[in-house]
Amino acid sequence: MALIFIDVDPETGNDHSPTVWVDPDTADIVIQGWEADAALLADVAQSPAPHHSPGVPAGEAVVRIPARMVPALRRACDAAEDPAVR
Repeated sequence: MALIFIDVDPETGNDHSPTVWVDPDTADIVIQGWEADAALLADVAQSPAPHHSPGVPAGEAVVRIPARMVPALRRACDAAEDPAVR
């Protein structure tokens, strides 16, 4: 599987940059972001999704993506929905 690169945060350096890809086999959106700190994890635990347990289950993670990456996420969504991608 070779991921389709969508974009990288243009305001970060060459290392540790939030990045967005699409998996052409599954159309999943793959996101690299900043690891959630304790305060963000506490906020997530206090705001559970309806009908879900609070907190982050094993095997899942919370990452933060800067708002300036919204256009990249939109392009990733468009690519994931494009039948030509798969």
